[in-house]
Amino acid sequence: MTNEYTPAKVWTMDNENGGQWASINRPDSGARHEQVLPVGKQPIQLHSLATPNGQKVTIMLEELLAKGVSEAEYDAYLINIGEGEQFSSGFVDINPNSKIPALTDNSTTESIRVFESGNILLYLAEKFGYFLPKDIAARTEVMNWLFWLQGSAPYLGGGFGHFYAYAPEKFEYPINRFAMETKRQLDVLDKQLANNEFIGGDTYSIADIAIWSWYGNLVLGKIYEAAEFLDVASYTHLQRWAKQIDKRSAVQRGKIVNRTWGEEWEQLHERHSASDIDAVLKKQP
Repeated sequence: MTNEYTPAKVWTMDNENGGQWASINRPDSGARHEQVLPVGKQPIQLHSLATPNGQKVTIMLEELLAKGVSEAEYDAYLINIGEGEQFSSGFVDINPNSKIPALTDNSTTESIRVFESGNILLYLAEKFGYFLPKDIAARTEVMNWLFWLQGSAPYLGGGFGHFYAYAPEKFEYPINRFAMETKRQLDVLDKQLANNEFIGGDTYSIADIAIWSWYGNLVLGKIYEAAEFLDVASYTHLQRWAKQIDKRSAVQRGKIVNRTWGEEWEQLHERHSASDIDAVLKKQP
């Protein structure tokens, strides 16, 4: 290692070395500008972006709608995190942590705010009675894996993804450190799926939705362009599962909502009804 870094006695922010997010990253919380969020006609109001965390929620909502749960109809409004829209007063009122996704449930007497993607999945599963087993043992196994994902994904996204794909320079040590941890996590999943059709056992659940949005996308080559680097093809059971989940109609529908990049048939900036998604998917080659 050269140019060894010696930390200062008291940390101060260095915007010059912050990479592509330097213009919005700050060490304080709270609203930075006033903006009222739009409100649509559907019971659920979602404010998000089609990152893996955002996809968790739109896939869940589409899965519920596929089950015939009309109360899960939703308006999905885009939050452009690159422009700092997550720091608006309206969004901070829903999520003080200024992270997508966040939603409000207006079907109740008093509107309920829900933030943190894992908690949103749990809220929707409990509210509508799908994708979370009622048997305590089966439920606990699903929750084991949901909490595993919530603890593991920061290593993949904030760790490996940041240093491999987004950091202003490539540094060997952090890339190696987080690549090793990511591959260990892939191995954990591969071994679990060697003897189980789905993550939590024999039944598709919120654990599959949460984990697919991160690790399914990764092994299918949809994020970070790191499939070859991480040798994702070697995780055969994980590959089987990722492809199986990807074929679900609700997954195909949910993953394009609030997406602003890729091909025309992969993008739907806002969603207010099923016909919005239908119109985009009809453009698929």
